[in-house]
Amino acid sequence: MSQPRSVSPRAGCLAVTVMDNGPVLRRRTGALPHVLLAAVYLLCGSQLLLVDANSWWSLGLTPIQRPEMYIIGAQPLCSQLSGLSQSQRKLCQLYQDHMTYIGDGAKTGIKECQYQFRQRRWNCSTVDNTSVFGRVMHIGSREAAFTYAISAAGVVNAISRACREGELSTCGCSRAVRPRELPRDWLWGGCGDNVHYGYRFAREFVDAREREKNYPRGSQEHARTLMNLHNNEAGRQAVYKLADVSCKCHGVSGSCSLKTCWLQLADFRRVGEFLKEKYDSAAAMRISRKGKLELVDKRFNNPTPEDVVYIDPSPDYCLRNETTGSLGTHGRLCNKTSEGMDGCELMCCGRGYDQFKTYKHERCHCKFHWCCYVKCKRCTSLVDQFVCK
Repeated sequence: MSQPRSVSPRAGCLAVTVMDNGPVLRRRTGALPHVLLAAVYLLCGSQLLLVDANSWWSLGLTPIQRPEMYIIGAQPLCSQLSGLSQSQRKLCQLYQDHMTYIGDGAKTGIKECQYQFRQRRWNCSTVDNTSVFGRVMHIGSREAAFTYAISAAGVVNAISRACREGELSTCGCSRAVRPRELPRDWLWGGCGDNVHYGYRFAREFVDAREREKNYPRGSQEHARTLMNLHNNEAGRQAVYKLADVSCKCHGVSGSCSLKTCWLQLADFRRVGEFLKEKYDSAAAMRISRKGKLELVDKRFNNPTPEDVVYIDPSPDYCLRNETTGSLGTHGRLCNKTSEGMDGCELMCCGRGYDQFKTYKHERCHCKFHWCCYVKCKRCTSLVDQFVCK
């Protein structure tokens, strides 16, 4: 007999246990009118859909009209953007010229997430333009934790760079203090990435959605809010920590007799790799009686603001599951010779794989011609590919 799957009730919903053959209320005192059962699902389902539709990540998938099309304080831009919470919409009205770059940051975060998880069972797939990642984000898993962190990092990255490029009215080049270890004869100046402003603005905008929630202290919803806030901060900290000094030489014939230095953001791939390491060592947390997150296993050290935390175990990403939002690994490419997560044995979850041949086109026999270009031939080869059953 199939085992029931317990669905955690949301605020205002009745607790429901879902069987493979249909929904059944936990308490039954005889025949329950179908109308009441339908009402429960309409109420709870509408809340789930509301959660799905409300995600500022959607700004990364839908093009945002350039801010010069609007007047400061005007409504059209902010009223047209989906996925913003009430507080975020107010910030939008105050900082309309920032919205394009918030969208760029969300897009950067999504792309980096997909790169870092390209060889995992869950590969950060986007399912639509509103919820972006779908129902899988309802679970407080490691994957959700990484998604929140990399998205927040993307906003810091995009806003910081937009400041340097003079695209925003409320910020400019970095005003970071000259590092003490910089040699005295080197100039501290140039126009650096304004990571301080990017960090502060990202904190206000990204965290706004979580801070306006008012769940009962100590509830699972409150735990999820604290988890999201912690991981948002971990993403911002990653960009802030990895920003470093960059210098340019000046002098006759490249003598480098003088250097000008400034603060520069790290390449976002480094940020993604840094947060991926934090994902691999993420801390399992739970809500305490005092309404704060605490470690499940007290033998480990408490997580720092730079660490990633989660509160729920990850769902099974092997099979498609509409309840958890898992897309499964059917049809995914795998590496027959690899013993890692991208290998066919692990990627396909033991279901086996199909083999087929395909043509691969690539540049080859490249030669440098004076002056100054490289000319290549196009080679075609027949290669084997493997796909999960």
